[in-house]
Amino acid sequence: MSKKVLITSRSFGKISDEPKKVLEDAGFEITFKGTDFDQDEFNRIIPEYDALVIGAHPFPEEVMEKCDHLQIICKHGAGLDNIPLEKAKECGITVCNVPGTNSNAVADLAIGLMLAVTRNIVIANNRVRNGEWKPAIGVDVCFKTLGIFGFGAIAKNVARRANGFGMKVLAYDPYVKEVPEEFKSFVTLSSIDEIIKNADIISMHLPLTDETRDMISAKEMAAMKEGAYIINTARGGIVNEHDLYEAVKSGHIAGAALDVSEQEPMAEDNPLRTLENVIITPHIGMYSKEAIGAVSLICAQNAAAKIEGKELQFQVV
Repeated sequence: MSKKVLITSRSFGKISDEPKKVLEDAGFEITFKGTDFDQDEFNRIIPEYDALVIGAHPFPEEVMEKCDHLQIICKHGAGLDNIPLEKAKECGITVCNVPGTNSNAVADLAIGLMLAVTRNIVIANNRVRNGEWKPAIGVDVCFKTLGIFGFGAIAKNVARRANGFGMKVLAYDPYVKEVPEEFKSFVTLSSIDEIIKNADIISMHLPLTDETRDMISAKEMAAMKEGAYIINTARGGIVNEHDLYEAVKSGHIAGAALDVSEQEPMAEDNPLRTLENVIITPHIGMYSKEAIGAVSLICAQNAAAKIEGKELQFQVV
């Protein structure tokens, strides 16, 4: 009897057919539900499947309890905040993610958003498209101080790119006690308060946890430099959106760029949408051909390896 795998990631296998072939060669019957995903349908059908390649949507604990056949959940990406890991462990379900593989793609986007918001590139583009030939004055990023929250693979790549701009980098990560030798000339480990006080730009590269939720809220924003910028390519919920709106609207925070939001898709009535100096993108951090291709292949390899009793990559549970 063939095994069944459900694919709910929209981008799985979009770059090549190799991930699909890996699954087929392992004997999987494949169901794609990424482009027409429906949460209620997912909750109803997932108990029938042996493997799941999941995107960013929730996996309710009460649904997981009914998954007697499910052997493995492969996260199509790195973040695991949408998967109840303790419940998966309790249910005997293996969980793997793909950390680091998308680190260049997300770092590129973070730097791109940083340049776009500080130099008002989107504002200038929109003016021209609306018939205005009117410059929008921005600020240099060269030689500014960049505060990075988190110092994993993505953050390290952001720091490398920032060094190319001659930026001074302050980094906070409770799990990092010393920066690697490569970074010692331009990265200084700092406290949250030191970064908030001294950074011209802050960039978030942390998972969403109880500890990091609302990490940057009204108090932190008020303590930041007048005219500072906030970049978030990590997870919505780390930066409080209501407080961010108020801080940008007041002019204390000069602008922000968000690839993630507390609710995805972002609600149409979210007031951040009304601010021209807030750039919002639809969670495209890993949406490069190179990153999607690599992440899809590893997910497929892990699903096949689990069924075949072979060694897994990046097993979390």
